[in-house]
Amino acid sequence: MVMATRRALHFVFKVGNRFQTARFYRDVLGMKILRHEEFEEGCKATCNGPYDGKWSKTMVGFGPEDDHFVAELTYNYGIGDYKLGNDFLGITLASSQAVSNARKLEWPLSEVAEGVFETEAPGGYKFYLQNRSPPQSDPVLKVTLAVSDLQKSLNYWSNLLGMKIYEKDEEKQKALLGYADNQCRLELQAIQGAVDHAAAFGRIAFSCPQKELPDLEDLMKRENQKILTPLVSLDTPGKATVQVVILADPDGHEICFVGDEAFRELSKMDPEGSKLLNDAMAADKSDEWFAKRNKPKASG
Repeated sequence: MVMATRRALHFVFKVGNRFQTARFYRDVLGMKILRHEEFEEGCKATCNGPYDGKWSKTMVGFGPEDDHFVAELTYNYGIGDYKLGNDFLGITLASSQAVSNARKLEWPLSEVAEGVFETEAPGGYKFYLQNRSPPQSDPVLKVTLAVSDLQKSLNYWSNLLGMKIYEKDEEKQKALLGYADNQCRLELQAIQGAVDHAAAFGRIAFSCPQKELPDLEDLMKRENQKILTPLVSLDTPGKATVQVVILADPDGHEICFVGDEAFRELSKMDPEGSKLLNDAMAADKSDEWFAKRNKPKASG
């Protein structure tokens, strides 16, 4: 059961420092700001985590969201950092340009295998840069998540969510899955002990035809799987309204499924995206406010 109409969309990161984060994605990785939105209150589907204050969302990637896997950077005003768990193991991308950018900017890199460099985005999120040109139009190759029981996870992601298993390594206890050959893959890596999401936990998003969302929700109910947010409509002011269902896998990884048709409308690239982010960062005086009072920003 391979769902050819499903697409891997993005991974959601909570970020505490927008300046450093924007520098990493733009100047080190070489991604573009695709769109930026500011919100006055928390998201109905907790996109920004369990916070209900002012927040922003910035989509960054190597190209349009229609055919690139991107990062969604959520920033909660007033929160300076988030405690990392062991749940997110990294994003791998093929880009000799990113390696060269990192060296030029003296961004820390360590070679972990021949031609593969480990680096960190602000907040401690790991990225693996392969020093070669991308094999396809999108340099983002895979997202690696930790699981406590590989077989149980494969049953969930393959049998219930319809992903194809591309590779499975019993010895190393890892597997590579995806919805289509030309999409970013999901790598599951078994670890010893429990998966801890801490406060920095992210979320991976996929799209499917909107009509499949109620069926997906029903399937999860029948299988007694966790549904974090039942089918809900999310409005982005002045843009499309999308329907989403938020699930959790056996280890509690958050998974968002969104109706594809409206999402393609919502996710159109905004030529003003970069300017909107720069303006928001310039207008955000929270760092100065905390510094002036000699107080640290809250931890998530």
